[in-house]
Amino acid sequence: MNKYIVEQYTICDGWTNTWHEYDDDNNEVPMVFDSLKEAKLELGNYLQDYRDAFECGDIESDENPDDFRIIKLKQGYTCPKFEPAEEEV
Repeated sequence: MNKYIVEQYTICDGWTNTWHEYDDDNNEVPMVFDSLKEAKLELGNYLQDYRDAFECGDIESDENPDDFRIIKLKQGYTCPKFEPAEEEV
């Protein structure tokens, strides 16, 4: 089964997975999605929330959608934080 991550382009590190969550032991782990649809939905929601906050004046600048991409991980990955991506989606 394919797994996906969202990467963000940063000036210092280039394309990197900046999205994390916490496991049952409260360890920070990279956020991995079970489907492309799930990854697209989460990215779309994030960008819309950010846009709403910008338009309300809660933040000074909006996110650029071009600074994000969804990557399909290689089959059999062990740790998405260090495993190279197979292709951009």
